[in-house]
Amino acid sequence: MLRDIVVSASPALGLAFEFGAEPALVIDPRDDRIVDANPRAAALLGYGRETLQRMRASALHPGQVPELIVFSEATEAKGRYWTHALSPRHADGTRLTLEYSGAAMPVADGTWLLVTLHDIQERQRRLIDQEADLFMREGVEEWQRVERFFQDIERENRLILSAAGEGIYGVNAEGITTFVNPAAERMLGYAATELVGRNMHDTVHHTHADGRHYHSHDCPIYAAFRDGAVRQVDTEVFWRKDGTPFYVEYTSTPIRDRGKLLGAVIVFRDITLRRESEEKLRTALAEVDRLRERLERENEYLQEEIRTETGYRGLIGKSAAIAKTASQIELVAQTDATVLITGESGTGKSLVAHAIHEASKRAGRPLIRVNCAAIPRELFESEFFGHARGAFTGALRDRVGRFELADGGTLFLDEVGEIPLELQGKLLRVLQEKQLERVGEERTRVIDVRIIAATNRSLKEDVREGRFREDLYYRLDVFPIECVPLRERPEDIPLLAQHALEGAIRKLNIPPLRLSRGDMDRLMQYSWPGNVRELENAIERAAILARDGQLRFDLPGTAREILPRRPVANPAGKLRTEAEIRAEERANIVVALETAEGRIFGAGGAAELLGLRPTTLISRMQRLGIPKPERRR
Repeated sequence: MLRDIVVSASPALGLAFEFGAEPALVIDPRDDRIVDANPRAAALLGYGRETLQRMRASALHPGQVPELIVFSEATEAKGRYWTHALSPRHADGTRLTLEYSGAAMPVADGTWLLVTLHDIQERQRRLIDQEADLFMREGVEEWQRVERFFQDIERENRLILSAAGEGIYGVNAEGITTFVNPAAERMLGYAATELVGRNMHDTVHHTHADGRHYHSHDCPIYAAFRDGAVRQVDTEVFWRKDGTPFYVEYTSTPIRDRGKLLGAVIVFRDITLRRESEEKLRTALAEVDRLRERLERENEYLQEEIRTETGYRGLIGKSAAIAKTASQIELVAQTDATVLITGESGTGKSLVAHAIHEASKRAGRPLIRVNCAAIPRELFESEFFGHARGAFTGALRDRVGRFELADGGTLFLDEVGEIPLELQGKLLRVLQEKQLERVGEERTRVIDVRIIAATNRSLKEDVREGRFREDLYYRLDVFPIECVPLRERPEDIPLLAQHALEGAIRKLNIPPLRLSRGDMDRLMQYSWPGNVRELENAIERAAILARDGQLRFDLPGTAREILPRRPVANPAGKLRTEAEIRAEERANIVVALETAEGRIFGAGGAAELLGLRPTTLISRMQRLGIPKPERRR
């Protein structure tokens, strides 16, 4: 038998630990575990030795992690330390009143603590027995010393109760109050003398918060006398002497002596402010939810209003060209096919892209627009594919690229012809493989994106001249849609002008205006090199300049801007090919640039000489391959 016990003891602890007269634990503070417990400790705590060896030290001391840390660190720092602050939980759920005496034990991988457990009540009983024995031998003098000893203990207990910030009171098994600490007196408004000896439930716990009577049989505190279980409650109120209630959080712990339930100790705190804060937070969150729901409904209403005002998919017009475009949108929107939208600046390519997205099954996901002409060459990969933190100078955090933002939705590549040739291959690879890696990251991400591209250039010509990859062009040109210039569909001008005028009136917040027949005739005679965008700007400018309810248009009046409503035959009677027309247009722009000495903007600039907006002229120069004057010089 002795041999078995010796073998079970840890070699690092030895026989002194195994057969020690005092209960002892060995604790590893770094791993928060009980390394071993001697038989005396197992008997004191009510657990089997193997059970204790599997327990965490903090699990043996629930709710006392700060005290356990202070004791452990003080023992390690000083070598030896003791405390009364720790009260471990017995296997039956009760708290033990012990004195902990710790000693630091250096081991190979750190420091263990040898903790000796002293049962304070048992020690006091031994002292009482010793004092009684002395009294029997030495008489009244020793008895008086014993009495002083008990008085000191009682005074120490009272000091502890007085220093506690929580309210504490005790009741016996009949619910009669046995003691009340000062904090409880302050919170309840009663003096201790008014409570001790009275039924505590009938005095401070008699009614629910809603006014219903609270029978003592239903009280968790009194239930502890029946089943001996600890109760924690935070939904009830105590009543002050002045008749006002306050919400409390309390813990009721049964008191046992040799297995018999004698009463309970109740520790409580006022949580009224906490409940008020929680209620305010719930109210605020409910208001946020209400506002969010309202904004969502308003957004849906505004979206519907926008759709109603802008006609079918946002397209305005009654020409055959608009009808054809609407039909193409309806057809391609139901698929995931890549769409290439072509047309001059201001013809509504972005509007067509939005219409396709809204009519598609991806409408619930985002439409992400990328202006390819505005992205610097060195930031192309980061903008499109994202980057990881530290991938390059200035990459202070991870960034999601446009492709990932559009995952599940649509990516609109506006001005796709402006992507530098050397970067087009990287875009093509992502379009083909539907996978990408962020810059500076090896992880491959799978994406599901529908591509819509737009350009005001002739990508076919760019392919022939080596400015655009042929394989990328065919990847984009699956379903082409051409936005017809406004000058080729003059029958749409009245509808567009009226819509633009209504928008300008709302935007400028001015009195209603109307277009006269003369205004409409002039608008329909103009060539609109800037297309719908120029028409909208002209309408808004005329609304700003309006006097006495009359719009004042500031359209160029030279002959080259005013075109007949229908094309006329060539005076020479000879047809010209598209290439000849482009060559003539190119030569005309070159002459204008030379006449203006390379200036595009301002008075006397090439744009003014040609009767074009500067941005329109720059767009045509790009389409015709005319270098900007700065590069030419």
